[in-house]
Amino acid sequence: MADFIVAAILLAAVGMAVTHIVKAKKSGVKCIGCPSGGCCGGKKDGSSGCSCGCPAAKMH
Repeated sequence: MADFIVAAILLAAVGMAVTHIVKAKKSGVKCIGCPSGGCCGGKKDGSSGCSCGCPAAKMH
């Protein structure tokens, strides 16, 4: 029974992480892990106004 509970908790955690990533990517966030990641996604012209310094912001 304990194995079932541990498996359910792990499955729930992975499911929540995947849901978070999918929602963030749909909203246009390029840098999910950094706190300033939301500033990268709002540009329609493809330019990056992000000042977070993460690798994804430097590529654009």
